[in-house]
Amino acid sequence: MRAPKLGADWLVSAEAEVQDGFLEALTDEALLALPWIFEFWALPHQLPPDGDWMSWVIMGGRGAGKTRAGSEWVRSMVEGPTPQCPGRARRMCLLGETFDQVREVMIFGESGILACSPPDRRPEWQAGRRRLEWPNGAVAEAHSAHDPESLRGPQFDAAWADELAKWKRAEAAWDMLQFGLRLGDDPRQCVTTTPRNVGVLKQILAAPSTVVTSAPTEANRAHLADSFLREVRRRHRGTALERQELDGVLLEDAEGALWSRAGIAAQRLEELPPLDRVVVAVDPAVTARAGSDACGIVVVGAQMQGPVHEWRAVVLEDASVQGRMPIDWARAVIAATERHGASQLVVEVNQGGDLIETLLRTVDPGVPYRAVRAQRGKAARAEPVAALYEQGRVRHLGVFDTLEDEMCRMTLRGYEGSGSPDRVDALVWAVHELLIRPREVQAQPHYRAL
Repeated sequence: MRAPKLGADWLVSAEAEVQDGFLEALTDEALLALPWIFEFWALPHQLPPDGDWMSWVIMGGRGAGKTRAGSEWVRSMVEGPTPQCPGRARRMCLLGETFDQVREVMIFGESGILACSPPDRRPEWQAGRRRLEWPNGAVAEAHSAHDPESLRGPQFDAAWADELAKWKRAEAAWDMLQFGLRLGDDPRQCVTTTPRNVGVLKQILAAPSTVVTSAPTEANRAHLADSFLREVRRRHRGTALERQELDGVLLEDAEGALWSRAGIAAQRLEELPPLDRVVVAVDPAVTARAGSDACGIVVVGAQMQGPVHEWRAVVLEDASVQGRMPIDWARAVIAATERHGASQLVVEVNQGGDLIETLLRTVDPGVPYRAVRAQRGKAARAEPVAALYEQGRVRHLGVFDTLEDEMCRMTLRGYEGSGSPDRVDALVWAVHELLIRPREVQAQPHYRAL
């Protein structure tokens, strides 16, 4: 453990007389140097742990100060006692998702290396060679995780990898970096990232040579607008997105989950394919008070070419709402139906019965409404839909954080999250309507006789 230090937090909370005495005791040189001494200003999660480690992972919410910590760690590795003296590292790798992000965030950003460096130690950006060079001769090469092969050949004694969890070619880029991290007696690397449930990050975290520090967004609130903190918390309170993007928590799948985040991500689409039919499925909310279950509203389209068993579905939108009055979620349902030109509205009516249809038709009398009743438990209904995902027949257009979090907490034993999986229920009804019900209809004897 790092020993307690006298830092900015101590100085701010001290009495005015103590503050004045501390500052007056500094020499002119020390006073000029104070803004550049990061250990004085840093938050606990921004300082590398003591001990013998190879990888330091800084996981935090948005705005938690991860980039500043990475930049300052680079400084601590390459700078010596004086501007001309060598530091611990001589050849550094700066690896981000794209070259532009390395340049604009890690190097030239407000918390980037150049902004954090004192004038006499500031490195020079050599655009043609895509690298920084310090007055003491240390260099840092900029590389893109989109091009892992660019890491085949260079060698380093230190590396900073930023936002690794969202790299599209993360595993290949990370592997190539490890092959190149071979100079010096003790090569080290720093990873700054908002956590996501991706395999390469979990492998790094599981390694015995890895140490981790983490913090929520609020840890750095002194440098963030109060309105930003209030709004993002209000908008995402209680969701998976809040835990991941603001609390900096790595969300993992429940044991025995019917879906996995890796499986969903592997089938994700970036462009909308041509669709033959679109439905909106609804799992209505019973109450409208704060903290109540959501009204699950999920839009799914289908490609209906070839035999029924070859049809495919695409999840288009999670339009679910929470804490709304019945008339409000009814309007949200109709809006989603109109937005996507849906040909069918499928609504579970186990709770609400005919009143739900009456409510929806007050908003749109001509809505193409079909009521469905659940005869089996949630897990039993979800299992055949999960099987369609495994077959690659259901894909997501984009990312639906809260829906996908619910999916990865649904097991054969039931739902292992808090509350009710309203979004999953709506998803199951939509996929059932598009891919399973047509197959059941074809299997009926009277259908074959027609």
